[in-house]
Amino acid sequence: MVSIDNVTVAYGGFVLLDGINFHISETDKIGLVGRNGAGKSTVMKLIMGLQSPSSGRIDKPSGMTIGYLPQLMEHHKGRSVLEETMTVFSESNGLEEEIRQVTAELGERDDYESTEYSALIERLGELNDRLATTQSETPEVRARKTLRGLGFRDDELARKTETFSQGWNMRIELAKILLRQPDLLMLDEPTNHLDIESIEWLESYLKARRCSLLLVSHDRKFLDNVTNRTVEIMLGHIPDYKVPYSKYLVLREERIAQQTAAYENQQRMIQKTEEFIQAFRYKPTKSNQVQSRIKALEKLDRVEIDETDKVKLTVKFPPAPRSGDLVYKAAGLSAGYPQKVVFTDADIEIKRGEKVAFVGRNGEGKTTLMRVIAGELQPLAGESRLGHNVDLGYFAQNQEEILDKTETVFSTLDRIAVGDIRTKLRDLLAQFLFRGEDIDKRVSVLSGGERARLGMAKLMLQNHNLLALDEPTNHMDIKSKDILKQALKSYDGTLIVVSHDRDFLDGLVDKLYEFRDGKVREHLGGVNEFLARRRLENLQELERNAVVAKEQPVKYDSAYKEQKEKNKLDRKKKNRISYLECEIEKLESRMAEIEKILSTPGPEDDIMELTRSYLECKRDLDAKTDEWGSLIE
Repeated sequence: MVSIDNVTVAYGGFVLLDGINFHISETDKIGLVGRNGAGKSTVMKLIMGLQSPSSGRIDKPSGMTIGYLPQLMEHHKGRSVLEETMTVFSESNGLEEEIRQVTAELGERDDYESTEYSALIERLGELNDRLATTQSETPEVRARKTLRGLGFRDDELARKTETFSQGWNMRIELAKILLRQPDLLMLDEPTNHLDIESIEWLESYLKARRCSLLLVSHDRKFLDNVTNRTVEIMLGHIPDYKVPYSKYLVLREERIAQQTAAYENQQRMIQKTEEFIQAFRYKPTKSNQVQSRIKALEKLDRVEIDETDKVKLTVKFPPAPRSGDLVYKAAGLSAGYPQKVVFTDADIEIKRGEKVAFVGRNGEGKTTLMRVIAGELQPLAGESRLGHNVDLGYFAQNQEEILDKTETVFSTLDRIAVGDIRTKLRDLLAQFLFRGEDIDKRVSVLSGGERARLGMAKLMLQNHNLLALDEPTNHMDIKSKDILKQALKSYDGTLIVVSHDRDFLDGLVDKLYEFRDGKVREHLGGVNEFLARRRLENLQELERNAVVAKEQPVKYDSAYKEQKEKNKLDRKKKNRISYLECEIEKLESRMAEIEKILSTPGPEDDIMELTRSYLECKRDLDAKTDEWGSLIE
């Protein structure tokens, strides 16, 4: 369908894409992956004709329709959400006219066995299917369904588009693209502004939709669930595998291992051959053998190992100072702004060492609560307080507004660094992929991903025992997110994170607070358990709406509520027991390490500090063991 033939894109002496070749067929759902700046968005612009290659060509069939969602786009104003979405139906797609043209051409041809005739038959079927779909429901019904799937409520559809944020306007543009039902969908980071439930809806839509797809995303789970092929842009080249992302990684590792083994075997053979040539080059009795082996080496097809980008983000958070057992508490908390109350009557309790996620639709109050916790916003009502000896490190979503654009990368850290760390700032920046001349870049010229990494580097300069991270993985590639996730899993402080990335949250957090319809609800367990419960609740809600509501006896309602409350308490107790068991195991392991050192101390070991740490661990162990014992009785 789309052929990219030997395409090169170069800027001066820098080659971004180096003679790449690949083909997009009618059944391909391709995940286009690679590091930020590798050229993924450039490939989409090339296909759209928005950019021209330095060399090579891109072939597209005439009449093919493309739906393209870039990362940044202009949004229309002056209409309501529904009115703007409905404009897509006023754009004539010419379905009936194309059906007439294809039918007429088929009537004139008699090459029934040819590839061209088969292609026309297939195209006619596609057009009829699309026409049947568009006529099966009214345009307004289709528009409302799509907007609901992307997270809009019915009472929001009459609001003007300019009253929504850029992220919500992106959803409107995405809805218009999906409703056009193009032959090829090209989506550049479509999940950046979607909440978890909208991402799951989009997944289901793309899996069911019969069209070609070229998808750029840093969401591993989204890629795995939607795509059937992975093309990675790596140092200007494109390894291509007919599997989703996670399977691609496994196959790629196997391929590199096979190439490495073959390369090493061949190098040993070459070395032995060259040694033979050197040893017998001037012996007349061996001249024929020497010449034969020289010719064999000249004709040898040399094994090469695929180039790989081995640069990685490596992060290790400093040890967290000990805080009180209660890290954050909110009781009857209402928060928002003078013109709007975002949520009310929230009860939240976060204890030392817990890793907690805030999830929910955009605009429901996750960032608002993060600002309350950080002291940037005062509550409208209720209690909000940090616990004893809590040192908060806050990563805000709007790094482009918080960072001083006149500073350089290096001076941003140098301005706040104190003590010995000042001598290690270059090493710290290197961990966040700022190397060489990069550290002298002005913040104003940094990309979104670079600003996010610089903001995260600032958190490394102080020993915080509570990290509050608002969308920390936005603009990060998959590798960077994986490394950050591992660093946060090993972080020994308390974590609060706002994220819509299911793969990032999976295995990282063990408690969630859901922001929904002006309320905040606690969910114990991981993100997958939460999503399973939400899907069940949504199904039950649909079933309730589909039948006439019947009054239930008060006794039943009371018993149901009592059981629900009991189940909630049981889950909370079970979760606390698991947490305590994990902490007890860590403390026992740490004490064993200290005992081993104290038994044979070295000249550099601080006996007093080790003894102090041992006694502190013991006190903590005794307290947690007592609590654990009281819970299992």
